[in-house]
Amino acid sequence: MAATFAGSKYSCGLDAAVSVVGGKWKPLILWQLHDGAKRHGELRRSIAGVSEKVLTQQLRELQSHGIVHREVFAEVPPRVEYSLTTLGQSLNEALRTLGDWGEEHAEHIIGLSAET
Repeated sequence: MAATFAGSKYSCGLDAAVSVVGGKWKPLILWQLHDGAKRHGELRRSIAGVSEKVLTQQLRELQSHGIVHREVFAEVPPRVEYSLTTLGQSLNEALRTLGDWGEEHAEHIIGLSAET
């Protein structure tokens, strides 16, 4: 089913998708959640360089877009887990292709970053 973008702030499907997953950390967060639910601390440790504040902000944005589910367990101490929704799982499948491209061209990409 083709989407109609006339009258919206998006020019095409890619524009709409990038608005949901754009930025440095969101794709990495989604990728870390591909194999199941994780707690905030697990995510922070598995994504090198992300601050606690930014991780929390990005998780909230992904949650507001319906990509990530946040489950709070009524325990002492409190436990919160993040997982992908069905929509998030479908987005991760799209990101898998991008990840495959990155792996296939890693040598070239690494060479570019060494030049700058």
